[in-house]
Amino acid sequence: MGKYEVKTKKTGASVVDFLDAVEPAEKRADVKTLDKLFRKVTGDKPKMWGSAIVGYGNYHYKGRSSEGDWMATGFSPRKANLTLYIMLGFGDYAALLQKLGKYTTGKGCLYIKRLNEIDPAVLEELVTRSYADLNRKYPPAKG
Repeated sequence: MGKYEVKTKKTGASVVDFLDAVEPAEKRADVKTLDKLFRKVTGDKPKMWGSAIVGYGNYHYKGRSSEGDWMATGFSPRKANLTLYIMLGFGDYAALLQKLGKYTTGKGCLYIKRLNEIDPAVLEELVTRSYADLNRKYPPAKG
């Protein structure tokens, strides 16, 4: 099987400008709160990945059909919801998810309509644990 190249790459675009442009105002406030949480948990300055993902940290992955560098965690203010990227999935976090509030999940995505529908302390613990677990499995990539 040939190598697949990830289309979404880290860019030099301004995270602050991106967050300041999020509409409506309630979602803009939510993404600024998420930015503070992710900065606190990761200790990393955010970078834009593609045109609409705010990512923190890096890791190098190697799969059967692809290899590359990717953000360790992050979020994107999509039209329908806030999408949070939990790279290792949710298998180890079932107990936390039971306490989180209103959400849905995909393979490595946590979908939240509004931050006021979830417990912020549980979200912080989820991001903290998943980020630490990822860094143990895949030591951070340079850059």
